[in-house]
Amino acid sequence: MAVGSALQSQEPIVITLRDMTIAALSVTATVGVTLAASGAKTMGSVAIEWNDVPLKQEEVRAVRQFFRAPTATLNELELHVTTLPAGATSHAPHKHPNEELVIVKEGTVEVLVDGQLKRVGPGSVVFNASNQMHSLRNVGDGPATYHVINWTSAATPRS
Repeated sequence: MAVGSALQSQEPIVITLRDMTIAALSVTATVGVTLAASGAKTMGSVAIEWNDVPLKQEEVRAVRQFFRAPTATLNELELHVTTLPAGATSHAPHKHPNEELVIVKEGTVEVLVDGQLKRVGPGSVVFNASNQMHSLRNVGDGPATYHVINWTSAATPRS
């Protein structure tokens, strides 16, 4: 009997256990696909040992990638630590929509900030604002190591 006919004759619509099972499986599958498509699992609290993070040697620099994942309040939180040899530049001046913090662990670096070059050393903090040109170069005699913290949120510009 068609649903319209059942409503017209006011016969009760019977939903079987089979119907409920199919509906539940459909909802579960939809939620699973949506979560898988959204990317990585939300990161919770974590403590990471320095030596547990592999050191990856790139063309000019060595990088330890600690994490890159969404959090409860951010679309993505990313932390890596870079070591540059004396005289090396991480990359050419550039800009990106996300904001980032750079915390110098060791060495002396020259950073492009708000159109000016500044020298900073251990313990110094650099904030690179959204879509502003920035760069970093090791101007010391030895290696320079620094932590880079990037994040994106719902407020991060798209380009």
